[in-house]
Amino acid sequence: MTPRYFARSLLFLCTIAACTGDKKNNPHPVLRFSAIPDQNTTLLEKKFKPIAAYLANKLSVPVEYVPANDYTASVEMFRNGDIQLAWFGGLTGVQARHRVPGARAIAQGAEDPQYKSYFIANAATGLTRAQTFPAEIADLSFVFGSAASTSGRLMPEFFIREHTGKDLDTFFVQPYAFSGAHDKTAKMVESGQVQAGVLSYKTYDALVAKGTINPEVARVIWETPTYADYNFTAHPNLDTTFGDGFTVQLQTALITMTDPSLLDAFPRSALIPANNGDFARIETVALQLDMLR
Repeated sequence: MTPRYFARSLLFLCTIAACTGDKKNNPHPVLRFSAIPDQNTTLLEKKFKPIAAYLANKLSVPVEYVPANDYTASVEMFRNGDIQLAWFGGLTGVQARHRVPGARAIAQGAEDPQYKSYFIANAATGLTRAQTFPAEIADLSFVFGSAASTSGRLMPEFFIREHTGKDLDTFFVQPYAFSGAHDKTAKMVESGQVQAGVLSYKTYDALVAKGTINPEVARVIWETPTYADYNFTAHPNLDTTFGDGFTVQLQTALITMTDPSLLDAFPRSALIPANNGDFARIETVALQLDMLR
């Protein structure tokens, strides 16, 4: 074998190996999605893996659910392109779309255009349900959910400012806290660790229905006016990665989901179409509270 022939043969073999390696290391594109960890992350992973299987079957592409450590992490993963779809809250959806030009909301729960928060208090406070804003919470220890939560922080802060004319630091006598998740807020109030808090009405109602918290101990004392909240937001690179029209196919797969066991992951009675304009008020409030940086 001449040196030149040997070199050509070696180059040919290396090319084959490289191509084979590329196929192994770069399989068909995977649609990766996440969800804000508004509840126990282990529970969310269990709920959303069947959603991944459903979408994979409908779209004929591999789909993977990627857990997020916190609300901010979900937005960062979306911004970096590590996920191409996310079940965001109203605020995190606005933040993600603000940071990724061309991203758009494509689906929301049937209940999401009329979402609300519950202000709750431990029974020991003596507070009971009322139609008026509970100004008495100013003197109590208080917990919000995540700092980036729409129903657990953004809109509750907006309503506190609207009803009192004060920001949080001026309104609350004691330092307020953030639990990080709606279910944690409910448990902290029920246990008496804090006297009052605010959370998603959906989470509270679900916890009561399951017997996880006692509504006579962790009492609803006020429910807010409604606002738009959760949504699926799609990354603008979807059609480039998976082919023209893929985002529309994805939206269709989501809004035609009818299996109650799948919808319970959200939990919602159905998913309906959404667009960025549905969350204009959330964007306005986020700008007012300097939460779109």
